[in-house]
Amino acid sequence: MNIEIKNAILDKIKEYDKILIFRHIRPDGDCMGASKGLREILRLSYPCKEIYIVDNQHSDYLAFLGEDDSEVPDEFYSHSLGIVVDTANKDRISNQKFSLCREIIKIDHHIEISPFGDISWVEEQRSSACEMIADFYNTFKDELKINKTAAQYIYTGMVTDSGRFRFRSVSGETLRLAALMLDAGVDTDTLYANLYLEDYDSYKFKAYIYSNVERTENGAAYLYISREMQEKFHLSFEDASATVNSMDSIKGYLCWLAFIENPDSEDEIRVRLRSRFMSINHLAEEYNGGGHAQACGATIHSKNQLKEMIEKADAMVKNYKENNEGWM
Repeated sequence: MNIEIKNAILDKIKEYDKILIFRHIRPDGDCMGASKGLREILRLSYPCKEIYIVDNQHSDYLAFLGEDDSEVPDEFYSHSLGIVVDTANKDRISNQKFSLCREIIKIDHHIEISPFGDISWVEEQRSSACEMIADFYNTFKDELKINKTAAQYIYTGMVTDSGRFRFRSVSGETLRLAALMLDAGVDTDTLYANLYLEDYDSYKFKAYIYSNVERTENGAAYLYISREMQEKFHLSFEDASATVNSMDSIKGYLCWLAFIENPDSEDEIRVRLRSRFMSINHLAEEYNGGGHAQACGATIHSKNQLKEMIEKADAMVKNYKENNEGWM
């Protein structure tokens, strides 16, 4: 699949002695795994090249994946190939110095709204950018090298962005590539412990969620997480965002939204949207957001927008139920 684009990417990688890898703001498991996994594969395969990830945004949740590299001079950027992973548009690239690079490659699996890059490899049907990195390695495995560390990074992103291989985007190819990573020595015990063990405050917060989920008439569920609530339960923004997944198993409720007050902004409310059967990304796109058809994010700035968004979500569920069968 897309063999010509992959060949073009490999040719560019061979051409450059300096390579910088970039990812999106507010990093998640997929962008962290894809950037670090690709860096490790390229360092193993081309030990004479200088290959770095320079990023000033971190994730406490994913700290077990290790640190990035130190900053490099602007002159290094100007002589480098930049590879941007898991990022749909330029504004969401964490390190905006990416634009200083001589050439840019984009590797992404989001719905493409704002194309960029001298070479763009986008496959919206893929479950994760990490799946694409695994595919890239598999396509050129006679030339590229992988080890346990690279596989651990890549498998982390495949697991987290696919909902542990439960989402619609998971295919037979996804699982075959995941198996390739497991064959390279992924330590699943340690990985799942880092990803899914919770402290006691998180358990207390889950009890709060289950008692306070709001529901609309036609089948949308939602939860509002204030700054005060985040302080009370000692939640990081990542913890608060993950609450959206606690609403994913309510029968008859086809979409669910978590509204999270940004502790660093007085009026910004970030929204996490998820859905089952129906698509929800168009709603996110109306509110400064986007992402995947059934998993996306948005940003609002008032309670009026919040109310409006809930009403639109409810109407979307109503329309879907009236025009489709087999939903649960």
